[in-house]
Amino acid sequence: MTVTDDTAVARSEITAAPQSAPLAARAAAELLGTAALVAIVVGSGIQATGLTRDVGVQLLANSLATVFGLGILILLLGPVSGAHFNPVVTLAEWWTGRRGGAGVGVGARGVAVYVPAQFVGATAGAVLADAMFGEPLVKWSTHDRSAGHLLLGEVVATAGLVLLIFGLARTDRLRFAPVAVASYIGAAYWFTSSTSFANPAVTVGRTFSDTFAGIAPGSVPGFIGAQLVGGAVGLALVALIFVRGRPVG
Repeated sequence: MTVTDDTAVARSEITAAPQSAPLAARAAAELLGTAALVAIVVGSGIQATGLTRDVGVQLLANSLATVFGLGILILLLGPVSGAHFNPVVTLAEWWTGRRGGAGVGVGARGVAVYVPAQFVGATAGAVLADAMFGEPLVKWSTHDRSAGHLLLGEVVATAGLVLLIFGLARTDRLRFAPVAVASYIGAAYWFTSSTSFANPAVTVGRTFSDTFAGIAPGSVPGFIGAQLVGGAVGLALVALIFVRGRPVG
């Protein structure tokens, strides 16, 4: 068996479950996972601000909750949908699939189902978090995040996320995704100026809560644009760094 054949076998074993799950189940997993992720981010932010006025402690609590919650969600729902919870990841998966790359096999029909499910889930998660803490169910955030250095932070955060996920796929180590992705997001909370939204659906969801984790609606277009640019940069880095070897033997 060639090196290329070995890689194909490994990838097919990793992605067998998402490819075989019905599209409706995969969409439900994406909706539920994205809702839970946003509920974790927003809810932990509300909880943190209620416990302390120290912004550093608030960010620490928010990031820790996100790390643990995201890792569990990927572990639980990854075998069903691939645990994207992120339109940028879904679009990147579709793009690499079109170009003969590896992944969970999300075609155009899958994108058309995944992306709306992610946005609906993100909105529902924010409303749920508000409800759990007695906040208005929908109150537009007034937290302006339109500064240029924050947009640069989003480009960096999203590029790193895409590089990580598809780098793991290229090297047949997607089994480490729950720990690796959660750890990266936790680190990016602290090393990026934007606190690493890195996700258009999560960005939109966080406009519905005028709390610690919110983002003003007027800041959303810039953030989503930066995230899309970051996704493209991440894919370019994957193509540059993780070059496929030629068959041998």
